[in-house]
Amino acid sequence: MSLTADALWLNSFFSWYDNAILSLAHKLAEWAGSVLTPFNRFVTFMGELGLLFILLALVMLLFPRWRRAGVCVLFSILVGALITNLLLKNQVARPRPFEASELFREWWQFVGAPAESGYSFPSGHVTAAAAGVSSLCLIRGRRWFIPGAIWVLLMMFSRNYLMAHYPSDVLFALFIGIFSGFIAAAITHLVFSILEKRSGDGGVCDFLLETGFEELPSPATLKEKLSAAKSAAEPSSGSAHTEKSSRHVANKITSRSVRARSSSSAGSSNYQGKH
Repeated sequence: MSLTADALWLNSFFSWYDNAILSLAHKLAEWAGSVLTPFNRFVTFMGELGLLFILLALVMLLFPRWRRAGVCVLFSILVGALITNLLLKNQVARPRPFEASELFREWWQFVGAPAESGYSFPSGHVTAAAAGVSSLCLIRGRRWFIPGAIWVLLMMFSRNYLMAHYPSDVLFALFIGIFSGFIAAAITHLVFSILEKRSGDGGVCDFLLETGFEELPSPATLKEKLSAAKSAAEPSSGSAHTEKSSRHVANKITSRSVRARSSSSAGSSNYQGKH
């Protein structure tokens, strides 16, 4: 198999580093493969085409206060994909580990021989993960750093564990993803600054900045409105019930009065008849 000059340099310069980490990953697979293999397959699946961060970004777009972050995440994944898949993969053309070495192929088969296509350098999964995390941290603050860093490290390890990439592939992908996040943050700030300058006239800019899922009433608000409507209806129902009860009592009193007068008249007649 003929290799490009870039692929030959990577294989030579990072030989010890790549072999050491892939060997460690294989030892872990031998030790706890029944747990680690399905877990790493799941991590890889969630990172396919940046799926996790694309879904997260789409949810963010529904809420005006999160919309800037959602746009930035989408831009970061797009920039990372352009750099990784359209520029570097075909330029470097580095075969995957299991395609270049019989030993790595055996290790790949040991973890189930997960299907992979395309070239190895750099990792698209790790690029997307690092791009999404870095863009979130840049827009929403450092509180996203720890969970985001854990996710990126898991993605890096999973790609090596499944023998889909060399460790040097995921290392370069990490830096590409971070770079993509910074580029996306700059683009996002530019886009939103333009929208904010043109807002205030009730046009498209205001719609893009302000309209969102948050405008729908919350369950708590709906409950309050239903309680208020019920409270407003109760007095009228109570009045109607009171009025009906009053009429019923009045009718009873009137009936008793009539019967009393009739009894009194009858008594008087009997008394006069006797005397």
